[in-house]
Amino acid sequence: MEEIQPTPVTAETKPKRSFESWSKSESAVRVSELLIGALAIGLLFWRLQYSTQAICCGDFDGYYHMKWAQMLWQNMRAKHFLPPAFIWLPFTTLNPREYVDHHLLFHLLLIPFTWFRDLQTGAKVASIIFASLAVFSCYWLVVKYEIRYRLLWLLALLACSAPFLYRLNMTKAPPFAIIFLVIGTYLLFEKKYWPLLPLAFVFALTYDMFVLLVVAVVIWTVVMGWTEERFEWRPLVWVVAGSMLGLVINPYFPQNLNLFWEHARVKITTVDFATKVGQEWYPYDTREFVINCYVALTAMLIGCVAFDGSDRKRAQQPMYLLVLSVVLLLMTARWKRFAEYFPPFAILFAAFTLEQFWRGRAVFTHLPEDMMKDLQPFLDRQETKAAAKEIRHQETWRGIRIGFVAVVLGLALFANVFRTSRDIAESEPRDYYSKGAAWMRANIAAGQMVFNTDWDDFPRLYYYDPTHVYVSGLDPTYLLDKNPELSKLYDKITTGDEEDPGPLIRDRFGARWVFSDNTKDHDNFYDNALRSGWFDKVYEDADCSVLHIRDQKSEPPPESDDNKDDNSGGDDNSP
Repeated sequence: MEEIQPTPVTAETKPKRSFESWSKSESAVRVSELLIGALAIGLLFWRLQYSTQAICCGDFDGYYHMKWAQMLWQNMRAKHFLPPAFIWLPFTTLNPREYVDHHLLFHLLLIPFTWFRDLQTGAKVASIIFASLAVFSCYWLVVKYEIRYRLLWLLALLACSAPFLYRLNMTKAPPFAIIFLVIGTYLLFEKKYWPLLPLAFVFALTYDMFVLLVVAVVIWTVVMGWTEERFEWRPLVWVVAGSMLGLVINPYFPQNLNLFWEHARVKITTVDFATKVGQEWYPYDTREFVINCYVALTAMLIGCVAFDGSDRKRAQQPMYLLVLSVVLLLMTARWKRFAEYFPPFAILFAAFTLEQFWRGRAVFTHLPEDMMKDLQPFLDRQETKAAAKEIRHQETWRGIRIGFVAVVLGLALFANVFRTSRDIAESEPRDYYSKGAAWMRANIAAGQMVFNTDWDDFPRLYYYDPTHVYVSGLDPTYLLDKNPELSKLYDKITTGDEEDPGPLIRDRFGARWVFSDNTKDHDNFYDNALRSGWFDKVYEDADCSVLHIRDQKSEPPPESDDNKDDNSGGDDNSP
């Protein structure tokens, strides 16, 4: 009798899984949750970003980042693939010979956004995308590890802190630090260690906060020693090797090592700064810190209460997130500069810790179905009416609790979005300094030194008027590190402590032109300058003034010239 061969199952004969059946699967639920999360995150940052039409916000660094990215692209189009010389801050450690772009890869990632017809619009689109990716990466980690109540955790991430939302809207590199730290956390959880090398390499080329990844790996090594009683050396080796490669395979090596050390030494080891630095490098007071981070602090507290270290193996991930969150908490409390790191990781710590707690209480629900049937008589799981009613009662209360938490988080989100939107809207407008810079381009010979009375005005001046060079910018410690005496003199002049600043500006700084904003911060300098008989006011508008140093000292300008409404340069001279 002839043996009947079974028909081979080919791709054509395999039953196709219908879209309807897939849509009811767990993977479809995860995809839908990710899509909902991406949409909600993107809309939120779009709303916040367009609270202003200018490059967002707080400081002007985004103007520098976009302008420099544009210059890098122009240099590449001219087939010069090494970065151009940075000539705009010759008195600082960012002079042409020592300049280091410690955001190199970030600036390269900004290049496509410089192709927009309007550079400020390109910056805003870049900020929306980068900020959204940072928050989405945290949410993705929650979905990936099947943390229950995922949409609640999404709400918590968005509501975690007003400064977190504010700082992510800046056209700066911190969103990438969050993204890379989340990727590193995932690789550690999965014990996939060798990809940490390229991650650390890219991180080091993108932003000097790559040290956070080193800190995370050290924490993981300690946690592994606690949970598995062994020294896990591989992640340390891969991250250190990747970071060193990023520092060495770098067009700015070895100057980048010197700048990194100087920056860290001045900012981290010094309590009382030798010169006035940005507010972001000073600590929060307790009240301000609590108001800014109350959602994240609440999540941290709940996570600590729910944390159970009795089963060390299951506590591995929560323990890592606990220590990492504490480190980031201490950094945020000491320096406002790091306000964007602690809140999302505090939420992740609470999410993973509560999931461990819930799974520990429901261990039997994870047993195989056949084993559950065998255990049925012992667990008394018969479907009685009383039991069904009790289950419905518990489900109702669970729904009420979830709804309550959602409402509380929703109110926190509304409050933080309202506050952040208001703060962004109150930042300087789109054309701030543009008219004054246009006047300087038209009336001051290219290459001249301009004495800018505020170091933090430099990014906008560089953006609108790259034809001139400036005294101080981006960070006052760059001038302090390179020329301590000039830095002290600069502070003395700009604060009004020097009553006769003209000859000093001309002889020590080589400048015949002074650019100053019209805020009260420089009233003393402004009054000293005009009373001294060395200065003529050649341009003024609502935002800024330009002074010129005379060849010889003479009578001060008439008092009528001090009227802020009298524009001597005016818009008529603007190109």
